[in-house]
Amino acid sequence: MNHSATSTSYSVGELASLVVGRVVGNSDAPVTGINRIDAAQAGEATFLSTDKYSKFLAITRATCVITTAELAGNAPSRLTLIIVPDAYRAFVQVMQRFYPPFMMKSGMRHPAAVIEEGAQVHSSASVGPGCVINEGCIVGPNVQLFANVVLYRDVSVDADTIIHANVSVGQGTQIGKRCIIHAGAVIGADGFGFLENSDGSFEKIPQVGIVFIGDDVEVGSNTTIDRAAVGATSISSGVKLDNLIHIAHGVSIGEDTAIAAQAGVSGSTTLGKRNRIAGQVGLIGHIQTADDVIVEAQSGVSKSITLPGHYFGSPAKEHRTALRMEAALRRLPDLLNEFRELQKIVAELTETK
Repeated sequence: MNHSATSTSYSVGELASLVVGRVVGNSDAPVTGINRIDAAQAGEATFLSTDKYSKFLAITRATCVITTAELAGNAPSRLTLIIVPDAYRAFVQVMQRFYPPFMMKSGMRHPAAVIEEGAQVHSSASVGPGCVINEGCIVGPNVQLFANVVLYRDVSVDADTIIHANVSVGQGTQIGKRCIIHAGAVIGADGFGFLENSDGSFEKIPQVGIVFIGDDVEVGSNTTIDRAAVGATSISSGVKLDNLIHIAHGVSIGEDTAIAAQAGVSGSTTLGKRNRIAGQVGLIGHIQTADDVIVEAQSGVSKSITLPGHYFGSPAKEHRTALRMEAALRRLPDLLNEFRELQKIVAELTETK
């Protein structure tokens, strides 16, 4: 396992072919790594995607700069350039070439792993030290289970999914293809379901549903996704979840939705496709959002959002409305002073009559 840059050197021309770019300068120059534009040294590639950082073109020591035709005119003639339509996207492709993901040897079975009888683990799947794979589990081709991953009974993990260290996956959870589950995530724990008794004590409601995760989903470190009380908590394909998010029982999240850190989605809420939920947003239970909704940071969503658009505030409101209200609140002290002055004037006029 190795997450350092590969020892392979690529020519500028080879990198240009990778990103379908055009070379201006020395296409044979070797590139052995990447760096940001203000710190890049000889042998490294960097990028420029906005005019804000054009000032660094004069001082960068990079072997080549990936940039756009519009920004290339600011480059000194000594620099070798790779011209592309989208410099940042191309740089990410180069990053992926130099820094492939952590991978264990295909088919590895660490002697400290426990694979119970009745579990089906594909011959190409890799199982790290301390892993526990319980009866009824199905682990597909090229899956990577890093140290101390625990799969409870009847979990299925489909092809090419990577589950990092210390992840717990509860009974019956279904995880799709090409997912990435980061360290410390807990998927399929019991939802927060209790009956309150007449004396104020609580009685647990059994949580007998599952968690379903589609393909190409990424789940951040220490994020928790609870099993449904009945049915399924559903995370659709393409969803991206940051670190430290809580997804409660029975939630459904639409395709290609992204949620930032410290957000929380309460039970039985349904998020539409392509939602963008910023950090520390809270959504109450049993509501819905439309497709293509953006909720800005620290907002509180207390009722369903039926139309696409930007929303902000607590309770969350349409973005422009929220900004107008914020602007009005900032003016409130001055308006109060003006009101008091008018009260005095009215009082004086009344006394003179």
